[in-house]
Amino acid sequence: MPRRPLHVTGAPEGPLLTALAALRDKLHVPAGFPPDVLAAADEAAAHPVLPAEDATDIPFFTIDPPGSLDLDQAMHLSRQGTGYRVRYAIADVAAFVVPDGPLDREAHHRAVTLYFPDLRIPLHPPVLSEGAASLLPGQTRPAAVWTIDLDASGGTLAVDVRRALIRSKQRLDYDSVQKKIDDGTAEEPLLLLKTIGLLREQVEIARGGISLRVPDQEIVEHDHTYELTYRAPLAADGWNAQLSLLTGMAAAELMLAHGTGVLRTQVPKPGKLEELHHTADALHIDWPPHMSYAERVRTLDPSVPREAAFLQACTGLMRRADYTVFRDGHLPPNPVHASVAAPYAHCTAPLRRLVDRYATEICLAAVAGREPPEWVLAALDAVPARMKEGGERAGDIDGKCVDLVEAAVLKDRVGEIFEGVVVKQGNPPGTGTVQLESPAVVGPVTGITETDVGRRLQVRLTRADMEVPTVSFALA
Repeated sequence: MPRRPLHVTGAPEGPLLTALAALRDKLHVPAGFPPDVLAAADEAAAHPVLPAEDATDIPFFTIDPPGSLDLDQAMHLSRQGTGYRVRYAIADVAAFVVPDGPLDREAHHRAVTLYFPDLRIPLHPPVLSEGAASLLPGQTRPAAVWTIDLDASGGTLAVDVRRALIRSKQRLDYDSVQKKIDDGTAEEPLLLLKTIGLLREQVEIARGGISLRVPDQEIVEHDHTYELTYRAPLAADGWNAQLSLLTGMAAAELMLAHGTGVLRTQVPKPGKLEELHHTADALHIDWPPHMSYAERVRTLDPSVPREAAFLQACTGLMRRADYTVFRDGHLPPNPVHASVAAPYAHCTAPLRRLVDRYATEICLAAVAGREPPEWVLAALDAVPARMKEGGERAGDIDGKCVDLVEAAVLKDRVGEIFEGVVVKQGNPPGTGTVQLESPAVVGPVTGITETDVGRRLQVRLTRADMEVPTVSFALA
């Protein structure tokens, strides 16, 4: 599931929005699409390549953040004997993009959708990503429809994927989904999201997989002042993510059996697990020797500041994930994604990630018993490099946006005292990182000792500079 970005609302002349626009200029982020790409998008939107199979009778629904228009996934859940059937429809971007045409070349250049707090820079022109290719409710759309049958315990029995026309019947958001399930007003296809999600979480535990429930930061502007808070993920977020993981693992297994594919792979950092044990001690989080990392992480509450701090530290356990291409039966020596604890592929967000279009085509070919299209094979080796560049650009933007937002939130509060938890000791001695309880800010702190790590302390804001941007604190 694509990440939930920082989001800010407010007047366009607000200082934060002005600073974000300046940041985009500084980073040379494209403001729009070239004329030939826009023309190709208009043509593609008017004349997509449509599949023969019709699945518009299936009442699919989508779950996305409020206001989202680039809807990659729609689902329908049902009972199948003593088990369950998951239908997961993925936007069929290949129905619109001509290989090596203007749209394709621009997508290879961008690789991913870029997220800023006030807007996003899409992978494809909005006429496609928010229009003709998006699985919007009430609209007939081409899709790659996964059908995954599960047994009574959530284990996978059978997998199929094929092109079909679909029509989503309803667009939901995470909060409304959680409310409907909690108050008992959800109809069975939505209620089964909880049933199947919980079963898949148990399957994840059994295989040693890890889903980090790291709190999100959310921003609201009020008369040119900003509020920054933590949002602990809802249970529905996790259940929804389990369906995306299920489909990604099914895709990986299909490609491995077929002998050609592109996987999302990851390995742990050497020595990092031992370091996390020390961090847990510093934060006064009990981690008995017999408890595995996956078990410890699963029981943490992201709404508790010190446990949220530990979850943030856990994000550094694994190396950055890579994309691994293999061909002609020469399988990679280590096809596993360490956090998933299984082979895994990105295939559920083709409107926002370039690689997903390639993985989907290979899976469709595998199920049909044929070779992938020539355009896939010709460009496949170059995809990991494009995704790495796009991912690094997105990560750099994320970091700079967080720094800028934190500076904007605190710019008029230099000298004030805040409550926070020291989450890490730095180098040189006496420095570290503090996580404020409110507002939701994490920044460097000076004047601490080793014994301060994990303690709730008062810190003074010494700097909040939107130009750099940066914030810093000192022990009060």
